[in-house]
Amino acid sequence: MSATAFVNGRVLSERGFESDLSVIVEDAHIVAVLPGPAPAGARTVDLQGRYLVPGFIDTQVNGGGDVLFNDAPTVDGLRRIMQAHRKFGTTAMMPTLISDDVAVMVRAIAAVREAIAQNVPGILGIHLEGPYLAAARKGVHDPDKFHTPGADELDLIASLGVGKTMLTLAPERFGDDTLQALAARGVLVCAGHTAADYDRLRSAFANGVRGVTHLYNAMTPLGSREPGGVGACIEDPNAWCGVIVDGEHVHDASLRIAIAAKPRGKIMLVTDAMPPVGGDSEDFVLYGETMTCRDGKCTTASGTLAGSSLDMATAVRNSVRRLGLPLEEACRMASTYPAEFLGLGHELGRIAPGYRADLVVLDDALNVRGSWIAGEA
Repeated sequence: MSATAFVNGRVLSERGFESDLSVIVEDAHIVAVLPGPAPAGARTVDLQGRYLVPGFIDTQVNGGGDVLFNDAPTVDGLRRIMQAHRKFGTTAMMPTLISDDVAVMVRAIAAVREAIAQNVPGILGIHLEGPYLAAARKGVHDPDKFHTPGADELDLIASLGVGKTMLTLAPERFGDDTLQALAARGVLVCAGHTAADYDRLRSAFANGVRGVTHLYNAMTPLGSREPGGVGACIEDPNAWCGVIVDGEHVHDASLRIAIAAKPRGKIMLVTDAMPPVGGDSEDFVLYGETMTCRDGKCTTASGTLAGSSLDMATAVRNSVRRLGLPLEEACRMASTYPAEFLGLGHELGRIAPGYRADLVVLDDALNVRGSWIAGEA
């Protein structure tokens, strides 16, 4: 038998963590989850009582391993970024291009297409964060790159042809017909770095925008008489919310409020990770300026947040320790819910028969002790 059985662990099932289960993997997929010991003849992986959870899925990864995707829009760059994040339990990601010139976008899309063709483990598609953003909420993005795309550029955005394409934009820069057309072409459109008010964002959600890339950050805030973009997203039961749980981007109490208000399953963990994650250097260069990461915080010289040095395993730990979430829910926010957001909930994000064997082992301190992508360790 060529099957591998994961045994003697606490397995995250639909019912929560369960012991005395054997997870049987064969030909890159989970073929069975059985009570009791492994079937005769199966190769066993003894989990030694540790947690077995679905592999983490990160929809916003700007870099890792000292590589910034903008600077290395190549298959090798993607491979190095993915390898850096894998040690932190990320088994699938959306490499993210920060606002840049159209020529760089062309190279990045081509690199992702080729990486998928070469079966580079973990690459699901591309996330274009900009350059169609609001200067008033630019964050670290270069507003000189911002513009509204013409027809040819809209074709480019939807041109990947394989995997998934995610686009973060300021919806106030677009008509609802354009948002609808992008969604109809399979682009996963999210709002971010937007000055849209409550009414504009509610309209955008009704016309193809799926949610917000990073809730609270770079958007109009929730107020008593003006609910803003934050209020629109929290109120809308269908809007997805990415959240950066690093203690720097959003106050813990604000995150707990959003999690309590939203329907379960609509908030997912993202890292907004920069090159220092899994790398050797605490500094990196973006738009010709040196960014510094110290004590988990990445900033420009003037103190503007410049992405994060967060990894998914730390995001899960922070969700448990800082936000008080059960471990099973924190893991679903890192795996099940992002898979569903991407339209891949039928094949990723769960430990169940028929799902791809993307798996992570966590110890009691919630450190990653092993990972598998499509059954490969």
